[in-house]
Amino acid sequence: EVGAFSFVLDNPNGTLTVTLPFLSPNQDQDLLLAAAYVSDAQYNRNVPFETSPQAIRLYYFYNHWTMRTVTYFFICVDLALALFEEPAWLPLPFLVTSTAEMLCLSVFLGRLVHFAKVTPQAVFWKDTKNICIVVTIVLTLIDVIIYGSLEAVAIHGVRCTRVLRPVFLMNFPESRQIRRAFRSLRNTLPDILYVFLLFLFSVLLFSLMALKLFGDRGLHTAEGAPYFANILDIAFELYVLVTAANSPDVMMPAYEFGWWYSLFFITYVIINTYIFMSVFLAVVYNNYRKHLKNEIRTLAYLKRHKMIEAFNILKVKVGTEFVVTEARWRRLVKVVAPDISSSHLELLLRTSDEGQKGHVDKTNFLRLADLLNIQVVTINIKKHPLEAWMPRVYQSSASLLIQRVVRHRTFVWVYDVIILVNAVFIALDETNPFISYAEWLFLFLYVIEILLKLYTFEPRAYFGWKQFWNWFDTLIIIAALVATVANTTIQSAGKYSSQQILDIVLILRILRLLRVIVSIQRFRVIVTTLINIGPTMLTFGGLVVVVYYVFAIVGMEVFQGRVRFFDPSSSSPDALACGNPALKDSAFARGRYCRNNFNDLASSLVLLAELTAVNQCFALIASGFALVTHQAAKLYFIGFHVVVVILIVNIFIAFILEAFFVAYSLEKSEVETAIEKKIQELRLGVQEEEVQDGRLADSVDAKDCGFSGDEEDNEREALKGLYFRIASRKYRTVDALLQQMFESEIAPEDEGPSLEEILNLSPGSSHPRKPSFENSA
Repeated sequence: EVGAFSFVLDNPNGTLTVTLPFLSPNQDQDLLLAAAYVSDAQYNRNVPFETSPQAIRLYYFYNHWTMRTVTYFFICVDLALALFEEPAWLPLPFLVTSTAEMLCLSVFLGRLVHFAKVTPQAVFWKDTKNICIVVTIVLTLIDVIIYGSLEAVAIHGVRCTRVLRPVFLMNFPESRQIRRAFRSLRNTLPDILYVFLLFLFSVLLFSLMALKLFGDRGLHTAEGAPYFANILDIAFELYVLVTAANSPDVMMPAYEFGWWYSLFFITYVIINTYIFMSVFLAVVYNNYRKHLKNEIRTLAYLKRHKMIEAFNILKVKVGTEFVVTEARWRRLVKVVAPDISSSHLELLLRTSDEGQKGHVDKTNFLRLADLLNIQVVTINIKKHPLEAWMPRVYQSSASLLIQRVVRHRTFVWVYDVIILVNAVFIALDETNPFISYAEWLFLFLYVIEILLKLYTFEPRAYFGWKQFWNWFDTLIIIAALVATVANTTIQSAGKYSSQQILDIVLILRILRLLRVIVSIQRFRVIVTTLINIGPTMLTFGGLVVVVYYVFAIVGMEVFQGRVRFFDPSSSSPDALACGNPALKDSAFARGRYCRNNFNDLASSLVLLAELTAVNQCFALIASGFALVTHQAAKLYFIGFHVVVVILIVNIFIAFILEAFFVAYSLEKSEVETAIEKKIQELRLGVQEEEVQDGRLADSVDAKDCGFSGDEEDNEREALKGLYFRIASRKYRTVDALLQQMFESEIAPEDEGPSLEEILNLSPGSSHPRKPSFENSA
């Protein structure tokens, strides 16, 4: 083999000749460059980078997990500074917070400079997110200097740039999921604008009707204010009525005057709450999904483009086709995934090199990123320790009977009934001695259940690191044991010394009922699906954090100190008016909403969470802050409702529904099927139901195991006791699930569009050659 060298190892038993590939420095650089492309395709990174040796090494360092962790740590510190800046519950001196902010800005600037070193300059300065970070850093420095100068001369200023801090969370390359959500939201806005304008027209039309119907009748609200006498107040009340936050209070004066006036409000609610809000959800979801599909299609094409670049770097000509040799393929995978076990690597190689020709063709090479993203679990079938220690006892007829009983479905049903009976006893009076003794009986039965399962199933398999439900079941029982012992101990002392301890004890006892999830298969499937789509939820979690933070900062600057909370034992006359005379005898004060204020970041976020729920507090809070400032303050709360509830929550609901349906009924992808087929061909596979019964262990070190021969018998002997299975519906990245969602909607073709065409795709565009998802991703 060209570019290889051999050496001989002598030992008393004979000699061993070893042939290893020899790579020149240029070949090493090519391998690192190809590995960078494959890694980008695997994790869906779309960062254009320089291909010089120094730039490639800097790019690897840029993408290292430690660098990302440090970046996110300082982003969190920067956002958390609002907890300690005025207004704050625990304010720190400006020198302390400003120093911490300067440190964060230094880290962000260093990260940006590092990014500039690996990215072509022409590309770097055309990237909007880089410009946003630079502008935000400059504006923050100017703001800190001006604010610090004013503080030095005892002049109170306003920190204008605190609202820009989420820019760092959104615009670093690691936050591409949040940026994608914002882009999709931005692209959706023009489509839903017309529906929103039509909705506002409907609200204003009904407001004019209400003004003419009730304005001159001398009606008054429960507070004694004129009823529907001002068009702006009417429009606000009817807008709130869409959320049902002021229903039926807003209707009662008219309803008392004449029952037929209720028809006006019923008609309004049907049209605007049920029809328009449903149309909002439909339009938002349809357009959001359209733009999201375009994002994922572009992502799939870029992924294919990077894999083609990697193939072109490593390819050699064998016969009439270009291929990647087995040796280079192995080295490439070890560079991309250094922790991959040798058995897993050999399995992927057998899947890619189907004919065992010693090389990987282009079609199979392009699947490498997807292969690396599929979780292949290495498992080991072991004997039970008791079977090894005392085989005659463990294999006796009585022991086998116990094992059959524990494995039987009836055993599970019996404990389901026990859990339900336990739920009834938990709801009863725990001071009754009979109930107290029953708790110990239930606890005893649960402990016996765990011991029987450990007797039947191999312990290391039962507590394998991927056996989530077994761990969950055991931890719940341990929590129940701790709760019962703590409860008995505290009661024996004569009284509860701590209400917090009592709360924890009661919660731990009630959590025992969660074992129903373990017992009922359908519950487990639903919960597992929710866990699998968790990363997709986090995408919107970042989006919500950004919006909440911006609205919280704005609210703190506008409404700080307007409403104050007094301890319930306070005798201050201002306590009844929340510290503001404008709130005296108001519904806000009577409802004891004084703690709903913008006097610190934590209180602001809690208040915004209440507004998101859109219950009765929405109308009271908006009206209360309008009393202490100006009626225009209601626009702040309406804006929050439009952005969060109408836009983000609707998109969140629509996307989670789509993701849940896909994950719940998802069939395995073509790449997963190929791996499973190869596993079954090699007779190294196990069925999913065999894994569920606890007989298999996932935590096994297979790094020294491999496929040592050409015959299947040799392969089984080399991997004695080791088997593989595809992890059930697991996704290493959010993009993997998203690509599955739109896999069937992209038509087939061998080649994708050019790079320029990829970057200019529009939501409605379709490439003339109709590239497929399978070939593109």
